[in-house]
Amino acid sequence: MPSLTSIALLAGLTACALAPRAAQAEALLLIEADTGKVLQAENATYPWYPASVTKLMTAYVTLKAVKEGRISLDTLLTVSPIAASQSPSKMGFRAGTQLTVDNALKMMLVKSANDMAVVLAEGVGGSIDGFSAQMNEAAQRLGMTQTQYVNPNGLPADGQITSARDLGILARAIIHDLPEYEYFVHIPSIRFGKRVTQNFNRLIGRYPGADGFKTGFICASGFNLVASATRDGKRLIAVVLGAPSSQARALKAAQMLERGFSANQLTWLRPALGTVDNLAPIDAAPPNLRDEMCGPKRKRPASDESEEDNVASAGGESGISFFSAGMQPPTLRPVDMLAAAPAPSEPIVVYTGPKKTGTELIAAVAVEAQKQTPKPRVKKTLAAKKPDAAADTKDASTAKSDGRVSLTLDPKAAPKSAHAGKPLHGKPDAAAKPATTAVSTTAKPAAKDKPKAAAKPAPKANTTDAKPADPKT
Repeated sequence: MPSLTSIALLAGLTACALAPRAAQAEALLLIEADTGKVLQAENATYPWYPASVTKLMTAYVTLKAVKEGRISLDTLLTVSPIAASQSPSKMGFRAGTQLTVDNALKMMLVKSANDMAVVLAEGVGGSIDGFSAQMNEAAQRLGMTQTQYVNPNGLPADGQITSARDLGILARAIIHDLPEYEYFVHIPSIRFGKRVTQNFNRLIGRYPGADGFKTGFICASGFNLVASATRDGKRLIAVVLGAPSSQARALKAAQMLERGFSANQLTWLRPALGTVDNLAPIDAAPPNLRDEMCGPKRKRPASDESEEDNVASAGGESGISFFSAGMQPPTLRPVDMLAAAPAPSEPIVVYTGPKKTGTELIAAVAVEAQKQTPKPRVKKTLAAKKPDAAADTKDASTAKSDGRVSLTLDPKAAPKSAHAGKPLHGKPDAAAKPATTAVSTTAKPAAKDKPKAAAKPAPKANTTDAKPADPKT
């Protein structure tokens, strides 16, 4: 029979494990995908700003509509002015552009495109408000009691909150309710024309068995990540909220997953945390991490798209893909896995317009690639190589506006001048043009009555001053 001291110690450990940490700390959660059993929980029921992990619910509601036959993956949607006006990250299509539900989902989940989230919301729910209502209905139905949605993309909004607990519930719902569409949440990369975008979830292609889900970031939330991985038939879901960088959130998730997959003989010492649904919510305002994430102390603006602080392992083999090298997961630390290059994969092609296959798709990709190819600046190059022509033209127009004598720049008209047939210094070809320039810039208006007398100073000007008469040229 355990002593009173042992019971008191166990009760103390349990209280410490369940007590929430400071609001500015990360919120962490690790659960089993099949059973919902909680393996680790820190601030898991503390309210948090979801940022772009909101798009998981946008995908869930959209794909439920597909599964129920209300729309199809080939349904054409139109980019509205509201969608086109969304802040980055986005695809940047002009209003009026059309694309399929399938392509919009891929762009939203891989590139975290805010404009594509609105396109889907308007296409499925009629409007942002209408779709947000559907998102909230789905959240309540799933038991996400700490979640409230205002928009489909997670851009800053005071009323948009969630928790690590609720995101764990949503991830399980995607796995169990939409198994036929789950591939959308673990696409390694997409190709639009010449542009290739890697998934912001750094675990995909680096951590063995990684198979989902989504990242998110706004200044108020910090760096968020919902990730999953499967090993030996066991699938785990890790949630990290409020990490200081994109690399830190991936590393924290990998470490949690690694501990979850490892056979730990001391697990009986830790108090049972029950299932994710039974975690008790905390009634509080979500922490605002704006100063830490985007304040003046940060060296550069934080962004979910930034290639931040690539972690280098102690061994330094950051450029090698351990997948292709055939190394087994137990031989690597999480930091080594994330420092490696991602496993080679062919980007999924995305495009605008109706569904395309075969040669039609190849042609569409080629057209978009051509649009993205920068055009050479031929005109500027030619202008730089021919300054004389530009200067002569300017001289002529300046002479007219100043009331000076306007002489033709056409070399065929040169013989009509007072020096026709009289070469200067015995070099008619070389001197003809400078002589004309000198006369045009020094002659006075009175020279119209006496062209012969006015033309005499030309040789002197040619021999004593080689600079152009108009300093603007």
